[in-house]
Amino acid sequence: MTQTKVPILDLKPQYQAIQAEIKAAVDRVLTSGQFILGPEVQQFETDAARHLGVQHAIGVNSGTDALVIGLRAAGIGPGDEVITTPFSFFATAESISMIGAKPIFVDIEAASFNLNAAQIRAAITAKTKAILPVHLFGNPAPMAQILEIAAEHGLKVIEDCAQSFGAVYKGDCIGCEQGCQDAIRDRITGQFTGAMGDVGAFSFFPTKNLGAYGDGGLITTNDDAIAEMARKLRVHGALKRYHNEILGYNSRLDAMQAAILGVKLAYVSQWNQQRRQVAATYNRLLATVPGVVTPMVTAGHVFHQYTVRVLDGKRDAVQQYLAEQGIGAMVYYPIPQDRLPVYDGQFPTYPVSEQVASEVLSLPIWPEIEAPVQERVVATLKDAIAAA
Repeated sequence: MTQTKVPILDLKPQYQAIQAEIKAAVDRVLTSGQFILGPEVQQFETDAARHLGVQHAIGVNSGTDALVIGLRAAGIGPGDEVITTPFSFFATAESISMIGAKPIFVDIEAASFNLNAAQIRAAITAKTKAILPVHLFGNPAPMAQILEIAAEHGLKVIEDCAQSFGAVYKGDCIGCEQGCQDAIRDRITGQFTGAMGDVGAFSFFPTKNLGAYGDGGLITTNDDAIAEMARKLRVHGALKRYHNEILGYNSRLDAMQAAILGVKLAYVSQWNQQRRQVAATYNRLLATVPGVVTPMVTAGHVFHQYTVRVLDGKRDAVQQYLAEQGIGAMVYYPIPQDRLPVYDGQFPTYPVSEQVASEVLSLPIWPEIEAPVQERVVATLKDAIAAA
């Protein structure tokens, strides 16, 4: 008897639970006849800002646009250098390059997959204007250390929150090798990602913890000037119609996606807590599996992905075995950003990022995944390790 396949992500249970609310929101937008920006977007921006504890939330077309516009709104431009991680989706570095700035990579810490704060100071030059940490897989980066360094050198901090909506900084930077001022740590402990730096950039790609039914993004900030510039940039460089002041973008969050996101926003904290419970179950089931390093479960982590490291060069064979048994597992990311063809040969080697890229494997996770499904995933993973 053939077993049902286990996808890397299943969005159907979520939709079934909120189907009536989603349909009502969609019908409301269709009836209104207003589909770009407007009251639905304004309401979602207000609700998202309140949820995240920020002064401003500006809806845009995508997470990538949130990074590009966020960087420009913060005053980053041609010739500037922005310190970031090599281990992330390409949009992180791409957004820096797209505005004429240069990404400067700093290696990661293996236990957290995030930027190693202890290496940032050595990368700062006279051209450095910002630090762009990524809260990878939903795990907050070492923000107290990053903010301290930024304050010392007069740098902006742009948070890449594409995978971390609802993640909370708890002062427990995984694997961080550097201390920081208690005052900074105390000030930001308990804050959401996107509320600590000068700019936060979120993605609402459908697979995200808070996902739309299409593309969408959000810029957050507590700086009035940055917010005004972001609003200007998202509509062709104009705050007033036919009064274009600068070169901008056509990057507006549409009303349909805003209405859908508004429904989902009420549930995201619950879903994130369920994700943490799923991760804890995986960690328990995998505790005695040799050759597998599980991620640390911390209170603020929201587990956009549940990512293990498969050691001893077995990762690709294990992934193939899982696929043959109907288990979805993905590699995020097999090639660090600095090694992609567009940048190849321009940067030195970042050994931890290189090593992790050859070991990471993300297992199926969604809030409603049932324990027997997780048990099957882990049992198959054990078989895969043995076979490899």
